[in-house]
Amino acid sequence: MYILDEKSKIPLHLQLYNALKHDISTHYQTGDKLPSIRKVATLYNLSKTTVESAYSQLYAEGYIESRPKSGYYVSALYFDTFASENLATKPVLSSSYKYDFFPAQLCAEDFPLKTWKRLATKALDETTDFGSYPDGQGELALREQIAQYLMASRGVDCRTEQIVITSGFIDSMRLLASLLIKTHTHFGIEHPGYHIARKVFDEFGYHIDYIDVDDKGIRLQSIEQSKAQILYITPSHQYPTGVSMPIAHRHKLLELMHQREGLIIEDDYDSELRYSTRPIPALQGLDRYDSVAYLGTFAKSLSPAIRVGYMVLPQWLLARYKESYDAYFAKVSLSTQKTLALFMAEGHYDRHIRKMRTLNRKKHKLMRDTLKAMLGDTMHIVAQGGGLAILIHPTVPFDWEKFKRLTEEAHIKIYLSKERCGGEFEAVRMGFGGLSEEEILEGVEVFEKVWRKAIG
Repeated sequence: MYILDEKSKIPLHLQLYNALKHDISTHYQTGDKLPSIRKVATLYNLSKTTVESAYSQLYAEGYIESRPKSGYYVSALYFDTFASENLATKPVLSSSYKYDFFPAQLCAEDFPLKTWKRLATKALDETTDFGSYPDGQGELALREQIAQYLMASRGVDCRTEQIVITSGFIDSMRLLASLLIKTHTHFGIEHPGYHIARKVFDEFGYHIDYIDVDDKGIRLQSIEQSKAQILYITPSHQYPTGVSMPIAHRHKLLELMHQREGLIIEDDYDSELRYSTRPIPALQGLDRYDSVAYLGTFAKSLSPAIRVGYMVLPQWLLARYKESYDAYFAKVSLSTQKTLALFMAEGHYDRHIRKMRTLNRKKHKLMRDTLKAMLGDTMHIVAQGGGLAILIHPTVPFDWEKFKRLTEEAHIKIYLSKERCGGEFEAVRMGFGGLSEEEILEGVEVFEKVWRKAIG
């Protein structure tokens, strides 16, 4: 039984989430089925919405997975067996890692805190209406700035009214899944591809079609052989292989999805951080069929902590959105939206992007050159030139299980592609964005010792 306190300042869905997470970590095993949402709601006299919110958070974080017409089960994606583990006696905690190569992290000191604080005060003045609900689609000033930025830097063809402000990638995907569920049933995703995108649509009960990837990105032939009506892709910097989709391939993809009256979800997650080439224009800018929903966030370019994302919706989907209840409730706080709008309007965002490109270009080069110098011909760089990580793959016989064990013993946190992306593709995602140059040099030196012990 879980102890839930209705008088607590902590919302009931968070109390339930924490209780379930602890229970999963201490008493469940991979594959164990959780009680149904209806059963938990009845047992604890909770609303179905409260229980669904708790389960959705566990699902998004990878603790549980959804099986159509069956229920929720403890996920095997990240955890081998929970029942044999005691949280108090785990050999290595995340806080004890000496070097953490997280592939999507920024340095805290790189955030323009002084400017942000000043603008936050300026944004909330006497003209701010605290007596009414904010615009559910997002503050007009922020949408105007995003539209201008996307048209100028990404070649996105959009108007302010097409933009919807969300609280990040997962929020955007959940909104799309809810809007499309009545008319679309098959969701196609790159394989390997971003597991969170799949999880969100799987949670809504969509049939999942895995589409192969080659040196041109997603394979058109595989799409033709699938039933995908919705297609999630990362065309400018395929996740995780780093492949960029050629222009001819993009036109063919647009034509193919238009013929089946489908929707392409374009995730432009690494567009701002390119180091060796100019950013590739968005697929959405080539679309003449109104068949692309363009997604972006400020997580890697500014801060993952502010939780701001956005969508550019095609007209037919925008109309559907405006008829939904989601159109009436803001996803991001008024203060954050108004501050970000000022940050962009006064030119600070453009300057910040240029600064981050310069800083991370140096780190990218240092990470690449250090890996080459220390690992030599025992590894191959699979993806580089953009984002906050370099992907490497061994070119010699390699014991992956031994490698994972040795990295834990050496207090190194590593991130593997297969556990996040599925398929047979495996690589180590060497993140550099959250590390100083000194930490990159020291970390790769320790990493190299572990890497060589796993060879053979």
